[in-house]
Amino acid sequence: MTPAALIFDVDGTLAETEEAHRRAFNETFAEAGLDWHWSVQDYTFLLRTTGGKERMRAWRETCGSGPGDAEIAALHKRKTARYAEIVAGGGLFLRPGVADLIANARARGIKVAVATTTNRPNVDALCAACWNRPAHEVFDVIAAGDEVRRKKPAPDVFLLALARLNLPAHACIAFEDSRNGLRSAQSAGLRTVVTPSAYTAAEDFSAADWVLPSLEWGRLPVVLTGPMARAA
Repeated sequence: MTPAALIFDVDGTLAETEEAHRRAFNETFAEAGLDWHWSVQDYTFLLRTTGGKERMRAWRETCGSGPGDAEIAALHKRKTARYAEIVAGGGLFLRPGVADLIANARARGIKVAVATTTNRPNVDALCAACWNRPAHEVFDVIAAGDEVRRKKPAPDVFLLALARLNLPAHACIAFEDSRNGLRSAQSAGLRTVVTPSAYTAAEDFSAADWVLPSLEWGRLPVVLTGPMARAA
């Protein structure tokens, strides 16, 4: 059955964004005079915790001290702005197959949506950089982490996307790159395609419906390629 909608995670799924996020965090910490600096190894560990503010609180617990919650919120706001500046500077590209898949879906009347742990400004920054268009022109529905009570692996953000699409889970397919994202999508009842990213390649995706190295056309499951012709 042709899916009625495709629902995408953002960071790591649409584009390899995590290095830009890590840079934004570290530059924000340095600007604030905070003696935190996250290495690749640190950030790989921290990505097990979903949400930027949540990662900072987790790091505070690891260190045994650090800024309070109000300061963390302010730091995260500045980090979000710095991330947008970094992304706008160029060098961020969609992962292979993503642009074609979304264009093909839209050409066939299949809705495309976002269900992400990140906040809405980060979605806007990515769409401006990679599509040169505002997010609402790329996606029919956007559900972001700052709109739900519980972040992934809870199903809340996918359930919000489904509600806004006005579609049942069995009519849609989710796209993820992390185990937390996979658990979130499947808890919402969604079939899920996983394309592991640079930061998640070692995670266990044995429960996924499909695990692919990329979303390039020749690698996609028949449920997507069979009823969908390439957009002109």
